[in-house]
Amino acid sequence: MLRTGELGEGDRERWRELRALSEAPRNPFMEPEFTEAVGHVRPQARVAVLREGGETAGFLPFERGPLGQGRAIGLGVSDCHGAVLRPGLVPDTGRLLRACSLSSFAFDNLEAEQRLFVPYAAEEHATFVIDMEKGYETYESVLRVQSPKFLKTTLAKERRLGRQAGEVRFVFDERDPAALRTLMGWKSAQYRRTGRRDRFAQDWISQLVGRLAETRAQQCTGTLSVLYAAGRPVAAHFGLRSASVLACWFPAYDPEFAKYSPGLVLHLRMAEAAAAEGIGMLDMGRGAAEYKDSLKTGELPVYEGAATRVGVGAALYWLSREPARRAHSFVRGRPRLASLASRTLKGAARLRRA
Repeated sequence: MLRTGELGEGDRERWRELRALSEAPRNPFMEPEFTEAVGHVRPQARVAVLREGGETAGFLPFERGPLGQGRAIGLGVSDCHGAVLRPGLVPDTGRLLRACSLSSFAFDNLEAEQRLFVPYAAEEHATFVIDMEKGYETYESVLRVQSPKFLKTTLAKERRLGRQAGEVRFVFDERDPAALRTLMGWKSAQYRRTGRRDRFAQDWISQLVGRLAETRAQQCTGTLSVLYAAGRPVAAHFGLRSASVLACWFPAYDPEFAKYSPGLVLHLRMAEAAAAEGIGMLDMGRGAAEYKDSLKTGELPVYEGAATRVGVGAALYWLSREPARRAHSFVRGRPRLASLASRTLKGAARLRRA
């Protein structure tokens, strides 16, 4: 059992080797750099190192709470998590939790290949992806068939933005810290405007994003993409990329330019630039959204739930998490109720601002 900062270079290299052997997409949230970044801002972060015959056979990154209630590393912000194991290795889950002094292990974006924890899933969700394996031109041709009105309208708005606001310029990997601060400000305002919890009001999330923005590793690089008009940022996105996957994370835009749909333009330019870098997939994460339906070429499953072992900690987990999770599931499965809930959240946000 190690603190994240105690991982040696040999451990990190073995971690990367095991990820390379996995059949799952090389999502950057599953790399050691993400775990180590979380460890800097979450003191209860740990990594269990699994050994077999004297050889390192796997890693389980997690955070430990009161009474051994465990959670996937970065739960709440990580869009992909689970154990990193040698192919074919499926340890006894109860024994693993006991060795980690955990009464439960909660997850909400569990990778589909996780045979260790998928049997404990309570729900399956779709994460929306854009397949770029054959290049941007092929992707755009798919959109012309799949979402012709969306593509035509978005490209027209991009041209109109250039005519009316000034020259449009896109930077795939912007290094200006001021642009990241601008994005975080937009995103915080969006959370408040829609009645949702402002993630950037939590210091650990702001610190985590700042640390990852400086991370430059082959399989985990913080990437800030910005769309400019006349030198002014109008939309931006911060995410993580590996050599083959761009994990979309925090997109936002300046509401002053909303009529030009700069966020949609930004996603098209991100797809184009990612394809030019040899990236074969954009993972837009779980959660239904109209723009995802227009942009996606497919879906991948992710899972939500918790592995538990008998004890007080597991009972407390169930009491604290399951009723709320089931209520959210009930609302999500009923579009009219979900729409009403969304309107209620927005109304409450307006009242708080008044």
